Amino acid sequence: MRELSNFYATVRIGDCSYQFSDRIVTEDFDAQLIIDGGRVRLDVQPKCDEEYYEGVRLIRPMSFDTLAITARTKVCESDRVFVNGYQSWTDSREYEPHEKMTGIDHIPKAIVKKYNFDKYGDYNFAGYSGRAGDFHGFSYGYIRQDEEYTLFGSLNERDGFTLIRVRSKDNEISFEKDCEGADYTEPFTALEIAAFSGDEKTVFDSLFEQSGIKCRPAKPISGYTSWYRHYQDISEDKLLHDLEGVADAGGMDIFQIDDGYQRGVGDWLKIDAKKFPHGMKYISDKIHEKGLMSGLWLAPFVCEKNSYVFRHLNHLLLRDKNGELVPAGCNWSGSYVLNIFHPETQAYLAMVFDRVLNVWGFDMVKLDFLYAACIIPHNGMSRGRVMYEAMRMLREMCGDKLILGCGVPLASAFGVVDYCRIGCDVGLSWNDNMLMQLTHRERVSTKNSIHNTIFRRQLDKRAFLNDPDVFLLRDENIKLTGIQKQALGIVNDLFGSVYFTSDDMQAYNDKQKRVLAFVKSLRGCEYEGGDVKDGVITFTYTRNGKKTTAQLLGNGCIHVKK
Repeated sequence: MRELSNFYATVRIGDCSYQFSDRIVTEDFDAQLIIDGGRVRLDVQPKCDEEYYEGVRLIRPMSFDTLAITARTKVCESDRVFVNGYQSWTDSREYEPHEKMTGIDHIPKAIVKKYNFDKYGDYNFAGYSGRAGDFHGFSYGYIRQDEEYTLFGSLNERDGFTLIRVRSKDNEISFEKDCEGADYTEPFTALEIAAFSGDEKTVFDSLFEQSGIKCRPAKPISGYTSWYRHYQDISEDKLLHDLEGVADAGGMDIFQIDDGYQRGVGDWLKIDAKKFPHGMKYISDKIHEKGLMSGLWLAPFVCEKNSYVFRHLNHLLLRDKNGELVPAGCNWSGSYVLNIFHPETQAYLAMVFDRVLNVWGFDMVKLDFLYAACIIPHNGMSRGRVMYEAMRMLREMCGDKLILGCGVPLASAFGVVDYCRIGCDVGLSWNDNMLMQLTHRERVSTKNSIHNTIFRRQLDKRAFLNDPDVFLLRDENIKLTGIQKQALGIVNDLFGSVYFTSDDMQAYNDKQKRVLAFVKSLRGCEYEGGDVKDGVITFTYTRNGKKTTAQLLGNGCIHVKK
């Protein structure tokens, strides 16, 4: 049984760095490393400067540059290493110890700046070594030898993200609290981690039990989303046509309207009257008449440059320490981050959700690009604390209505959202073109989406219900081969709990209907987790009492052996 051992802590303030294995007292802080079986905790008490002004006691907060715990463990060439990626879209799969994890250092800085590739992930604060065998991620990870897992993870991500580094060649794991931007005045627990060894179910059950995280009482759902069929080119007529097909097909729970109903991203209550002449309540009512729940897409923490919010409510936008607006990426006409701590921003979002959920009557909101809230630390908080507060605010505003989270640092969504995307957007081709493959880890890719669905499967029904994104069976406006479409459907229905398509279901031919029936029959089947070697992923599932082994190749071909 693999163990983590030889723990020591590191605390750094400016040029002064301290390493210790039990306790250290300096003129700036008192810190203690506490090891209790499989749990390890770093407690820190800052010694803040005090002064009095007109009889009022003022405390000057402290900041730390490094708060970390490091341990030794053996990593063999036959092991598989997984560390959870930064947000929903970040590619997250098992690695063989000789592989490399790449960032965006290979992209010219001018290109990165032009397209804001560095805003989607952890590129500005995590650090990529580029060395074979060095892997990093957030909140949890594991090393696997056959069926034996050594799982390690943070028990509390509310105050800051826990960055986990596995250095295979050095047989070393470190847990680093992302504390940039955080002000401390009181004693605090910088890190609290736990490690477990055993089979897959046992170790993941143990992690979530000890962290106190419980999945919300949502049920698996199937349905339709407009995005991959129409993208932003939606209208009342188009959606009512698609609604007929979904209703006639039967077995669906929800009809979701995606981006394109609003005049601009950020202007959620300014509806495009040419596209939706009867408004959004009308179409939500039409969906309900078909016996389906209605869903609506929003990106609450961003606005685009062409929006009313950007042009006329510019004071609601977040600014960095230089007073510059904070970009959220290169989407739409250019997207920018709202300051979630501004009272007017909170009032605006509260009004939006009240209108969407209580007036228009939508049953679920898909909330996207949520990572934007914490692109930079601010308001005296670390990125992780900002993200925690943002997610807590969304849950309060939405009440008991269903939330599907997307583009979010996952641990911040644990136990908060009902459903959550655990991969990037599916593409209309297998892995996009070669140029896009050289960009960031959050890019659109059917291949990466499938990998994430397989290797984040353990979150399903523990943290939330996993949304693996859509499966597509149509023949028009798509470059996926028939076998690639079938692979996507098989993986989504085996390992996820949200079963969405984005096709005109009225146009399905007999073959497509047979494939749909087959992949639907896999829902709820028992499965055994995937192994990866030389880019080939192998997994096993049991259907109708028969065990089937499937191999997913790098080009999307799937070989099934019964």
